[in-house]
Amino acid sequence: MIKQLTLTLIAAGVLSGCSMAPKYSRPDAPVAATYPEHRAATGNQLSAAETGWRDFFHDARLQALIARSLANNRDLRVAALRIEEARAQYNIVQADRVPNFNGTATGNRGRTPASVNQFGQSVVTSNYQVGVSLASFELDFFGRVKSLSDSALASYLSTEEARLSAQLSLISEVAKAYLNERAFAEQEELARRTLESRTKGYELAKQRFEVGASSALDLQQSEVLLQTARVAQNSMARQRAQAWNALTVLVGQPLVDLPDPQPLSAQDIVTELPAGLPSDLLTQRPDIRSAEQTLLAANANIGAARAAFFPRISLTAGVGTASNTLDGLFESGSRAWTFAPQLVLPIFQGGANIANLNLTEVRKNIAVANYEKTIQVAFQEVADALVARGLLDEQIDAQQRVQRAQAERMKLADLRFENGISSSLDVLDAQRELFSAEQELVQVRLLRLTNAVDLYRSLGGGLQETTATASAPTAPATTAP
Repeated sequence: MIKQLTLTLIAAGVLSGCSMAPKYSRPDAPVAATYPEHRAATGNQLSAAETGWRDFFHDARLQALIARSLANNRDLRVAALRIEEARAQYNIVQADRVPNFNGTATGNRGRTPASVNQFGQSVVTSNYQVGVSLASFELDFFGRVKSLSDSALASYLSTEEARLSAQLSLISEVAKAYLNERAFAEQEELARRTLESRTKGYELAKQRFEVGASSALDLQQSEVLLQTARVAQNSMARQRAQAWNALTVLVGQPLVDLPDPQPLSAQDIVTELPAGLPSDLLTQRPDIRSAEQTLLAANANIGAARAAFFPRISLTAGVGTASNTLDGLFESGSRAWTFAPQLVLPIFQGGANIANLNLTEVRKNIAVANYEKTIQVAFQEVADALVARGLLDEQIDAQQRVQRAQAERMKLADLRFENGISSSLDVLDAQRELFSAEQELVQVRLLRLTNAVDLYRSLGGGLQETTATASAPTAPATTAP
């Protein structure tokens, strides 16, 4: 019996290699073969995926924040636990592909009263069994169990890629939150210096008004500028505090014992990254790889749904010893075995199998659409960042010229006012325009830096801590966890 059962299981293992799932073919990317015209990168020749985040962000304070966030961020921790969950689910499904043997030991005693016994005597019976049993094991002739296992594996790999995508997003969000906090700090400092200057100017205007050297209008204009600077300082202080709180949540712990910060002008972020081709995103972006694994899982589920139309064969067996006394379990002649194959042939299911097949096919079509949408979004993110890269450089240059021109204008206005050529209103207007130009310059620098961060993330950068020396990483192999 054992020999027959072994041969049956071997044959089942050979036949279970088949699958009724459709042959998978990667959908064509619904984007252009190249990005819209943009200024080519001339600096760093390494791709974003090859550039480690420690070599992309040179600010020691930002590096410390990113390292702590990768260790303590709760969203990333949940994503890692999702991987463990998917791995366990895959192992559960995978276990159905191999026979499950159990050691069994049973015993029972019972008394039949004389009133219901045909011999008119009460009888006490005993039965004891010890052995090994094979739980109901499905012979996967049509690949139903294999398709379910393939689907679970693809879901596991999709979850793992989703965690990598969450890591890229986290690094990007920490960097942008830090840069925002630095921008608010610089703007707050500008507002503080401006407030000090305008306070002195207001006191001077008040003295001139009291001696009749200027009008009430000049005094009110000076006070307007003073209060405007005070409002700006308070606003920047509030926004800086809120940016710090947001950064604390991203990092996942109090922000203490950090290196000294650097101003925006000293942020040596790698702004020149080669974009490559849109087809490179299929292997560099973990969110695209995750969407494709979800598509593979949906494709495998179709195979399981198709197999449900065919007969299902399962085996239940057991071998051991049996006796009506404990001491007789291992005596000669006590060997016992059972073998119970079962064939289930679907005849009438009320349309459930057809509906389930239609459901799996619709879900695959949804997965295809989601996969294509993920590629389109990735293409848009890269294209937007590339278009902005050159324009923001020009905008910074133009804004710096505006700031220098406004500073020179204010000097000339002060000189003309001191010589009695122009009124104090010209000076006040020049002060207001200079303050606005300085604040705008900080904002443009912030936009340029955050654009570089967005381009780095959209090209798949951030998976490595240090710069790779070999080729860029590719999608993980489809292997069992």
